[in-house]
Amino acid sequence: MDGFRFVFDLVVEINGIENIFWIFFVMNFVLCAVAYELGFARKLPIGKAIFVYLMLLIGTYILTIFTTVMRMPTVESLLVIILVLAIYRIRLHRQRKAIK
Repeated sequence: MDGFRFVFDLVVEINGIENIFWIFFVMNFVLCAVAYELGFARKLPIGKAIFVYLMLLIGTYILTIFTTVMRMPTVESLLVIILVLAIYRIRLHRQRKAIK
């Protein structure tokens, strides 16, 4: 699994291990929020949207533990998820546009 951690190795090389947890926490949260918006988001009232993002924040904390302590390739996995969801959304948009 060492070959799949290129983002982790790059961040450690650039920033060192100081503040690595918070760097990955922010990175994971942004990527999780993008994946949520691409695949699952609906129009919600502001209170429910805040609740969803608070839960996403808590989940990201746990995900960051997997990234930093267990050294799992979660950032790379999130990038692949975003790529697949983006391709799906583009194809769906083109298909809906062709039907009209």
